[in-house]
Amino acid sequence: MKRRTLLISAAVGPFMPAIATTIVSAQSPEASPMAGGAAVATPGQEVNMMLLPKFLGISVFDQANQGAQEAHAELGNTGKLDFVGPTADNSVAGQIDFVTNAPAGGYNVVMLSNNSGDQIDPAVAAAVEGGTKVVTWDSPIPSGAGESLFVAQVDFDETGKVMADMALSILGEEGGKFAILSASPDAANQNAWIASLEAILEDPAYANLELLDTVYGNDESEESYNQALALVDKYPDMQLIMAPTTVGIVAAAKAMQDEGLCDSVKVSGLGLPDEMKSYLDNGCAPEFALWSFVDLGYTTYYASYLIATGAIEGVAGESFEAGRMGTYTLEEDPTRPGTGALRIVMGPFSVYNADNPGV
Repeated sequence: MKRRTLLISAAVGPFMPAIATTIVSAQSPEASPMAGGAAVATPGQEVNMMLLPKFLGISVFDQANQGAQEAHAELGNTGKLDFVGPTADNSVAGQIDFVTNAPAGGYNVVMLSNNSGDQIDPAVAAAVEGGTKVVTWDSPIPSGAGESLFVAQVDFDETGKVMADMALSILGEEGGKFAILSASPDAANQNAWIASLEAILEDPAYANLELLDTVYGNDESEESYNQALALVDKYPDMQLIMAPTTVGIVAAAKAMQDEGLCDSVKVSGLGLPDEMKSYLDNGCAPEFALWSFVDLGYTTYYASYLIATGAIEGVAGESFEAGRMGTYTLEEDPTRPGTGALRIVMGPFSVYNADNPGV
């Protein structure tokens, strides 16, 4: 195998805005109208809300903010909606700081895409004690501790089947060998998706698929690029890289394209159609999937607004209207058994290929 030049790029600059010191009382509960038993948000209330992604600088999180801003305007919230977050190289510690200091910043609710695993638990406990609700989206708190609700983009168990089906679609019925290029080891969503994939591979229908390894690019383009190349070197008979991360899938596809390996090593996973179009067109990534992050941000905002205003309490069986997204019912999260954690499932998946490029 020939030696390669590894991709190096400048790091994104830090974005850690100062947090206000004025303490704002949590919104008093206010009854909302009911529609067929589902709670409906009362517009015009003052709810200070923080949208906290894993870190800044990723397109899907910008799209989630777009959806949250849409809902913020739609509901006429007179409070603030701040889209803040750490840098990629300070994600865990940065998230912990933002959550810990949310009450001092006057936030009634933090909408968190957790990249800190259970390390976030003490920060969440401090926020809740200070009167700030915590709603997760995209990636939950594994223990569920302190979390009012998780807004799941899709059923996490379904994610493994979707990835296994795409692997068979790309490799054919005879199957083949593949590896996973994930984000960070602490990302609860990534870990759940990988676990669901490993479980589905036990099904005889997927017996011809062999998982070689799982590596982590920490959702940084250059590190993911380098990890993809390292997989090729380590496993010369590997036929597919499955990257359940929008950063990783682009980086892996670019690495295969740059090395002229697209005929022998395909790339699949979770990706944005506009970012993946060139790799779909040239055959490097013949099939991938995703959901709408705009809708995810929008739905998360509605759920958080309703919880922060007391329109819903955050108990299993409650239903609420989420604007244009329709009605959702809270249920115990089966992917976190024994925790008492609650979720709603947004859905659905969209699978993109030559027949459905998405752009």
